[in-house]
Amino acid sequence: MLTKDELPECPVATTVQLIGNKWKLLILRNLMYDNKQRFKDFIKTIPAISKKVLTDNLRSLEEDKLVEREVFAEVPPRVEYSLSPLGQSLKPILDAMYVWGTNYKTSE
Repeated sequence: MLTKDELPECPVATTVQLIGNKWKLLILRNLMYDNKQRFKDFIKTIPAISKKVLTDNLRSLEEDKLVEREVFAEVPPRVEYSLSPLGQSLKPILDAMYVWGTNYKTSE
């Protein structure tokens, strides 16, 4: 995780730095619309992602305080991921991306 002093000065660049790869966007999309997901749920809904890449991206999102991880003391262990309040604040951005992508696909 970068400190606030290490983040780019430009707010757009900061946002891109935090969520700007395709895997993070798809993880956030899943959590935005499904609230909580387990690791296996991500694997099912993002089939092209490897387990290592998924793990790395979930850890990064957690370090950046966009995603929360809840571990349940059960056998076998159960872990659920959800958006933090900060992560939930990205909803307007993802909604706008959805609308833009839909409009682009239907334009001439």
